[in-house]
Amino acid sequence: MKIVFMGTPELAAGVLKALYEAGHEIRAVVTQPDKPKGRGKTLQMSPVKEFALEKGIEVFQPVRIRKPEAVEKLKEYDAQIFVVAAFGQILSQEILDMPPYGCINVHASLLPAYRGAAPIQWCIINGEEKTGVTIMQMDAGIDTGDMLLKKEVPILPFDTAESLSRKLEKAGGEAVVEALALLEKGELKRVPQDEEGSSYVSTIDKSLGRIDFSRSAAEIDRLIRGLNPWPSAYTSYKGKTLKIWEAIPLSEEAGGQPGSIERVEKDAVYVNTGKGILKVTQLQLEGKKRLQVKDFLLGCRMEKGEMLGC
Repeated sequence: MKIVFMGTPELAAGVLKALYEAGHEIRAVVTQPDKPKGRGKTLQMSPVKEFALEKGIEVFQPVRIRKPEAVEKLKEYDAQIFVVAAFGQILSQEILDMPPYGCINVHASLLPAYRGAAPIQWCIINGEEKTGVTIMQMDAGIDTGDMLLKKEVPILPFDTAESLSRKLEKAGGEAVVEALALLEKGELKRVPQDEEGSSYVSTIDKSLGRIDFSRSAAEIDRLIRGLNPWPSAYTSYKGKTLKIWEAIPLSEEAGGQPGSIERVEKDAVYVNTGKGILKVTQLQLEGKKRLQVKDFLLGCRMEKGEMLGC
């Protein structure tokens, strides 16, 4: 099919790759403008743009996709369908109605649950045991269109937002290729979403990462994994920000005040929580590298009874 693809992050690039390798004609890729990154504020291309340039696909980067000049540009591509995956801008009704087959979205949750911008992170934080991707016919609402195809993906106890994103990237690519094949045959069925089972999730910001040690070790572990790699879960130690990248929740009964260090071993720091103990195995002190605890302790001594989060 003749496709205009809209997407920005790594997950979207994986979906684009699957469409390209399936033999679809990608007329153009629409992605967010390059953004400054790092201390030098060097402009960085999105993963979707990088893939498109590598394959010689035209790239369009409108600041606002709804502006008249952007809409006119989209018309020039004469696509049969627009495929959207984590693009980052809301499409106008005029754009939704433009291609003959409309616009379909690759959403990283099992709709109608976890509508919104950060379903991957929130599924982990909330302790879900499975998630998946939904291929959806887009309408004017936010993730409210009819469902076309779903693929389930299990969430394992050690999954982070990064590892789960990779799984969903693969599932999303497979699902959209399958959906387009069924669409061309006229065999794709539209299923309306059940509003009673719907839920929305908020965007992620850095403040969400502050660890509350009065919560259970299991909840804190899910927060750490859900915010890895961005924006990360953090606390403070001796007046400096301390990021916790890896930890294991233990059912062992806490022996002290939440946030206090219960004991220190060569490869782990054990922290009391509101319920259970958190075995911390990877840390990063403000201004330093991310390290396994055994290496972290070589340059920063931690002792039983010291507090995190004060």
